Amino acid sequence: MSFAKVLLQRGKITREQYEEAKASRKSPGERLERILIDKGYAEERDVLEIIGEQLSIPVVDLDEIEIDHELLELIPSRLVHRCSLFPIERKNGSIRVATSNPFDLYAFDELRMLTGTKIEPALATEVDIQRLIKQYYGVGGQTIEDMLSAEDLEVVSESDEVHDEEIEAAQEATVVKLVNEILIEAIRDRASDVHIEPYENDLRIRYRVDGVLHTTNVPPEIRRFQHAIISRIKILSDLNIAEKRLPQDGAFSVKAQHRDIDIRVSIIPTAFGEAVVMRILDKQSILLDLSELGMEGEVLERYTALIGLPHGINLVTGPTGCGKTTTLYSALNTIRSDKIKILTVEDPIEYFLEGINQVQVKPKIGLSFAHGLRSFLRHDPDVILVGEIRDLETAEVAINASLTGHLVFSTLHTNDAPSATTRLLEMGIEPFLVTSSVAGILAQRLVRKICPKCREAYEPDYHKLPPDLELEPGAKLYRGAGCRECRNTGYKGRFGIFELLSMSDELRELVIRRASATDIRRLACSQGMVLLRGDGLQKVRDGRTTIEEITRVAKST
Repeated sequence: MSFAKVLLQRGKITREQYEEAKASRKSPGERLERILIDKGYAEERDVLEIIGEQLSIPVVDLDEIEIDHELLELIPSRLVHRCSLFPIERKNGSIRVATSNPFDLYAFDELRMLTGTKIEPALATEVDIQRLIKQYYGVGGQTIEDMLSAEDLEVVSESDEVHDEEIEAAQEATVVKLVNEILIEAIRDRASDVHIEPYENDLRIRYRVDGVLHTTNVPPEIRRFQHAIISRIKILSDLNIAEKRLPQDGAFSVKAQHRDIDIRVSIIPTAFGEAVVMRILDKQSILLDLSELGMEGEVLERYTALIGLPHGINLVTGPTGCGKTTTLYSALNTIRSDKIKILTVEDPIEYFLEGINQVQVKPKIGLSFAHGLRSFLRHDPDVILVGEIRDLETAEVAINASLTGHLVFSTLHTNDAPSATTRLLEMGIEPFLVTSSVAGILAQRLVRKICPKCREAYEPDYHKLPPDLELEPGAKLYRGAGCRECRNTGYKGRFGIFELLSMSDELRELVIRRASATDIRRLACSQGMVLLRGDGLQKVRDGRTTIEEITRVAKST
């Protein structure tokens, strides 16, 4: 009986799926179970277990394998990449290798001839095998080897002059493939940024996943192709390939995993060459519901009321990368309707929202935040979003817009909500204008979420807990043990912790008197404001994140 029929017999697939797979077979030799896996009808693990039963080949969990580094050096990396094999162990004069295709006998014969050793197959999923290949042999390992063996590929000169060879090297198929592999791996790992950093004898690639940088294993030979890689990124971003002395910014778009993804590129000159940061903006990944962002309870109720006001300014504050733009987009999505007109002026437009007119700032031609905002007021809007209040001119126009009956959203770079009022005063805004225009200020940070797959309860050492974390006797906390889903970090995904300051008459009095942020914070807390750390610690008690995460992003007061 075929493996596909066993799947059908065991109820792993339906009759319709089986017949569809048979109909889509392009040749008699094409394996039905592979088609079922590719279409998403069957789980690869289920197929491997059936193959293992019928062929007497064990199925292994690569997470539980202890890697033999000497064995890795014995197996040619070119063969590992080409045949998608991973060496597991040496035992009784033979080498056991993990494969997802035990029918590729040519690969086993080639490996036996190269090593002079008997080869025993073990079954593992393709995803797990590729993960270990990238972890131990490096991202783009096979491509690097192809580049090293290509006689017609020249290493780009370190001269400041640009030559035809440099452009040709950047357009080589192998370089194009290598840059693609770096980006694809980043997208698979849910990275928000890719850092390419040159050092004297090394080229390091790091991915920022859930706000934390992780160094990615790459072959050491990649340093030789540094200039070709960066030139390729410049060509994609429509940047000056000859300019290596000044910073440059650009962007390009890609389609990966059936998703449209924008890549923002920043290049700066360093001592050992140009460093690149690529920001990955996945248009499908943006959350557009305030509750999904981590906002809940009284904060959600109060913020929903604030964004429903007919006029006034709502500010979101925090450092770069703390999710301010996502929160603002979520707020706009909440209030969006056919009855109101919403305009935004942004730098850059990160995501396109249906039914909202969005304008990109272009300083080179004089289209600044302030200039765009002035034009907006003649465009009959009800709601305006200003990407960021950076200077006095933008702040004044935003305040005037709110005083003339518009609801204005914007961001500021301050560490907490009370500091936003003093920041506006420091810009030169008169206190009475701040008190009459600002309706609410939301400070936020992003913290990593405990991985749901490996989440476990534990009893903490109460003597080591921070003094502001109040726990009932016998209460449990939670952490992630680490698994393949979260790359053994214990975390997967992020959500927000929030601090919402709603302006009251008493707070306005303090602002009029130019009181310090400390005085404003003290009064706001007495009126019910929960600080960032307080919101975070509550989410620790709820088992959604860890003490270490809250300590990382929010200091104790």
